[in-house]
Amino acid sequence: MKADVNGITIGYDDEGTSDHVLVLVHGHPFDRTMWRPQVEHFSARGWRVITADLRGYGETTVVPGVTPLSTFARDVVGLLDHLGVDRFVLGGLSMGGQIVLEVQRLFGDRVRGLLLADTFAQAETPEGKVVRNEMADRLLREGMSGYADEVLTKMVAPHNVEALPEVAAHVSGMMHNAPPEGAAAALRGRAERPDYTDLLGTIEVPTLVVVGSDDEFTPVRDAEYMHERVPGSTLVVVHGAAHMPNLERPAAFNKALDDLLLQA
Repeated sequence: MKADVNGITIGYDDEGTSDHVLVLVHGHPFDRTMWRPQVEHFSARGWRVITADLRGYGETTVVPGVTPLSTFARDVVGLLDHLGVDRFVLGGLSMGGQIVLEVQRLFGDRVRGLLLADTFAQAETPEGKVVRNEMADRLLREGMSGYADEVLTKMVAPHNVEALPEVAAHVSGMMHNAPPEGAAAALRGRAERPDYTDLLGTIEVPTLVVVGSDDEFTPVRDAEYMHERVPGSTLVVVHGAAHMPNLERPAAFNKALDDLLLQA
């Protein structure tokens, strides 16, 4: 499905008809299909599950330049307004988790519960800003393929690349197919993201922090940092997974999210 929101066209899926709404935000450089196991599981369990391609990814309009997290957040909520959704449980992985925190900052009164998966709350370091902008330049210059091949075994644990070839192929395909202009704009926006540390202590809704035990991009210590600061939050470490535990270990990931949804 597609909707015109905030001057762009957003590609999205909307499964289920319940008043209980779960919204899942994908990471970089992926698209909404990364949530396929969760859409199937939770829509079958009575939830309305909404996933969308972020600006610059998948079937959504590519806008070159710089895309701040606040723009992504307003796109997410703009789509929900279009769909008539007022309150929702919101989850995101990696960059999607940072977008979730930005939605919480801007529209926290609409959020019933939070899932923060394989993400981190701190602002970018000066060195990190340089790295992200250099990577954006590289993607525009070379395209996605070299980067996608290099990071596959960090996105998906090497043993899972061997044991779960369909998952590895799915993750690789999303990265190879991501529009370089959209991915570069997101990288430049994330380089300027705010520090959400103070926000963490103000969160009052049920919150689940999930991380793969083998995640190199956002290690377990980043998840512990958030868990320690969000009052009453739950931390789940998914063993045998790297940066994509929802695809590498969907049963364990879904069980943790099931538990959150019982509270939200």
